[in-house]
Amino acid sequence: MTDLTAWIGRTRETTDLVTPRLLAEFRATFTPHLAPMPDGAAPPALHWCLAPETPPADALGPDGHAAKGGFLPPVPLPRRMWAGGQVETFSELREGDLVTRTETVRDVAFKEGRSGRLCFVTVAHALATARGVAIRERQDIVYREAAGAQSGAGGAAERDDASNYERVWAVPATPTLLFRYSAMTFNGHRFHYDQPYATHVEGYADLVVHGPIQATLLMNLAATLLGRVPRSFTHRGVSPMTANQSFQVCGRRTGEGFEGVTLDEAGHVCMRAQAVA
Repeated sequence: MTDLTAWIGRTRETTDLVTPRLLAEFRATFTPHLAPMPDGAAPPALHWCLAPETPPADALGPDGHAAKGGFLPPVPLPRRMWAGGQVETFSELREGDLVTRTETVRDVAFKEGRSGRLCFVTVAHALATARGVAIRERQDIVYREAAGAQSGAGGAAERDDASNYERVWAVPATPTLLFRYSAMTFNGHRFHYDQPYATHVEGYADLVVHGPIQATLLMNLAATLLGRVPRSFTHRGVSPMTANQSFQVCGRRTGEGFEGVTLDEAGHVCMRAQAVA
């Protein structure tokens, strides 16, 4: 595969405000599945809606994302997904905060998986306010080959049962939920809103639920059960979650903190998460 090591170390910096409008949109999208927070504090995972990439229309690739080869490397594989990552929270974001996000490409690695060739790109994020660094994050992005035998969660090997968990939230994966989150994050990836593209081009059973939607719900469930925003929250995509079904966000307290999953209607595990209080 192409040598993309020249992209390792690339950095960019952006800024954004935690506005009343963004907070209202976020709460309207996720309520009642948000952790209780002190007055003025943003709910967990709002940071994924801050300082999104804003490429002009003529700078988009065929999937609706920014064309590859700018900040992120030109990976020669067409299908991109959020694979997971880790979030360390040092202080909560607050309404009115001016947030500076610094992103750095940390690694580019090609691997062979059950569905063919894969490329993992690791990006480090630091989000700082006037009070200092609030959040550090490792984001894992995976690129895959064109649609083939694997087409959505139906082929997932991992299963679980909501009865194994202390708290369960049932969340309808409606196209409206996906649209609202894409709008908040300026996410143009077509498989979140263009059903013919999602099914016929990328090979999924339906529209694809954003990885950050699932991670947002799991992080808020962790904060609800732990009584505070987790100091460390790790999440890993296991299988694609598709829309037009009701999925379950399941969590339980453990000796060290929290563990949870998202399950589709068939009981397939779509995301796993762990948190440390």
